[in-house]
Amino acid sequence: MPFKTQKITNPINLNNMAVKGEIVIDRERCKGCGVCLGACPNTVIALSKNVNSKGYNYAEAVKDECIGCASCAIVCPDGVISVYRAKL
Repeated sequence: MPFKTQKITNPINLNNMAVKGEIVIDRERCKGCGVCLGACPNTVIALSKNVNSKGYNYAEAVKDECIGCASCAIVCPDGVISVYRAKL
């Protein structure tokens, strides 16, 4: 059975508008795989030194430079990252 792909219909063009992004990570469901770290163009995400109830070092936002590109949420294998955008 082939995978179904979904085209992103709302890409961000940062040349035409200023966008401020914010991520919310479900710390209890995050397994700390680190895939989102490499996907973030502004290195906003890092693994915490703290652990969740399952013993994983979860991902967390460490900078306030999110552009709302949603790359982290797209690559997250467990779907624990939500991205919010606001026009400036």
